[in-house]
Amino acid sequence: MQSDNLYLRFVRNALPSPFSIAVILTLLTFLLALIFTSRPENAGSAYPLVILEYWETGFWELLTFTMQMALILVLGHTLALTPFINRIIASFTEYCTNTASAALWISLLTIAVSFINWGLCLVFGAIFARKVAEKAKANGWKLNYPLIGAAGYSGMMCWHGGFSGSAPLTVAGSEHFLSDQIGQIGIEQTLLSSMNLTTGVLLLIIIPAVFYLLGKRSTSTELNLLLDHRSLSEGDNIEHPLVGAEKIDHSRIAATLLGGIICFIAIRKIWITPTGAGLSFINLNYINFFLFGLAVFLHGSFVRFLRAIQEAIGGSAGIIIQFPLYAGIMGIMKYSGLAAGVSYAFVEIANETTLPIFTFLSAGLVNIFVPSGGGQWAVQGPITVEAAQVLNVPIPKIVMALSYGDQLTNMLQPFWALPLLGITKLKAKDILPYSLIIMGVGLVLFITVLMVF
Repeated sequence: MQSDNLYLRFVRNALPSPFSIAVILTLLTFLLALIFTSRPENAGSAYPLVILEYWETGFWELLTFTMQMALILVLGHTLALTPFINRIIASFTEYCTNTASAALWISLLTIAVSFINWGLCLVFGAIFARKVAEKAKANGWKLNYPLIGAAGYSGMMCWHGGFSGSAPLTVAGSEHFLSDQIGQIGIEQTLLSSMNLTTGVLLLIIIPAVFYLLGKRSTSTELNLLLDHRSLSEGDNIEHPLVGAEKIDHSRIAATLLGGIICFIAIRKIWITPTGAGLSFINLNYINFFLFGLAVFLHGSFVRFLRAIQEAIGGSAGIIIQFPLYAGIMGIMKYSGLAAGVSYAFVEIANETTLPIFTFLSAGLVNIFVPSGGGQWAVQGPITVEAAQVLNVPIPKIVMALSYGDQLTNMLQPFWALPLLGITKLKAKDILPYSLIIMGVGLVLFITVLMVF
């Protein structure tokens, strides 16, 4: 137990805030590019300025993707705040009677939801952890709240193998940037492959079991500060009689009609898509469209939907303001050749058996600097695909290897934890000691799966 306390103190004292981490990584990337990349012929002593230009160029290159990611998070959060989803979460808190049981259930359900949507899983896990803590405080229980928060974040180590996975959904599109080289790869070859389905089952079994054991060993403490989480299911709080067009905003019929039409259009695509195309229509825009319709439909009025949107946007603030910094890092890595150098370093020592593993490891490393699955695929995809074609390695396996590496180091990189931290009122240094343990478990699991399949 003493060694556990030393470990917790070390990690918590060593970690700065997520924004400071982004700034430090920017500086580190600048220095690495300056030292290890080749200077353009006309750069000379002005190469540091050239790298700064790379950074400025990259700073604005992911605006479209940033909007897609922000919408996934905001709409996923909004869906999680519907009365229907809230009732589901509340029903599961009945099974959470101590730290161990709460950590098990929160991680299990968060991972399950992560296969549906990463934004929904992140907010679902955060709200679930928050409600368990509120219940514990109301009943005078002791609870290891940081461990519970880490359990709510665990889905981010599993999401890229689910239906919001950036790389698999990108290659499932008919006109992605590598379509001339590898064609269209449907999700039946990636997300629904036997390898990925096996991985998903193992994650659902092993990670909750580890959290349960951590909960048994952990020291529970009293909850000192826990702000009330606003409920959106208590009505529309109408303060005056509705007049004229105001009735539309509060109309269940209007919300049901709009949400129902959007959901109908999204579901209809399943039936009208040609059989040979599989589920290739599922991409980031499709998921955002479907989430929009579900959220409007389940909130039951435009007023409740917009109120939930306002709350959800607050949780995405850290991501929106930090994404340009990470886009700038990606700009340096991309235009200086640093990211390609990392990938080539792994590819050069790879063979048919080890290429997926080295792709996985390189993706995990790059994700620390560029926590964006789609951004990573844009940078690393062409290199790993070329190597896979030379070594006769299946492209779908390479896509999933990169996906596994990208999601693994989310347990080290706190960028995506920002919404969870806002909802739970925890700090990154509170949850990371436990998420690092889960990362170690995931490292062994993913490498084993890539070797077996």
